Amino acid sequence: MSRMVFCQVLKREAEGLDAPPYPGEIGQRIYENVSAEGWKQWLDRLTIIINENQISTADPASLDVIEQHMLGFLFGEGEFGQLPQGFVPQAAKK
Repeated sequence: MSRMVFCQVLKREAEGLDAPPYPGEIGQRIYENVSAEGWKQWLDRLTIIINENQISTADPASLDVIEQHMLGFLFGEGEFGQLPQGFVPQAAKK
C-alpha cells in the first residue's frame, strides 16, 4: 500500500513521495507534507520560474531564490511561489 499524506499543495489526502526530494529539514518536511502529485506540480512551476527569470542553477544565489519559491509554492510561506509577473502560458501565446 502506498504511503498517504495530507498534501499542502493539493489540500487533500494523496499518495506520498517515496523519499525526501530535497536535502535536510526542508526535504523531510516536504516528504511528510507534500504528495507525489504536489511535487510534480512544483517541478512544473520550477521550470517556468527558471525559464522566465533566466535563473542559473549553477549560481548559489539563484538556489536561494529557487528555495524561496519552493517554500512559497509548497507551503504558502513568504512572498514567492506565484507565477512570474507577466507570465503567459504557451497555449495562450498566439
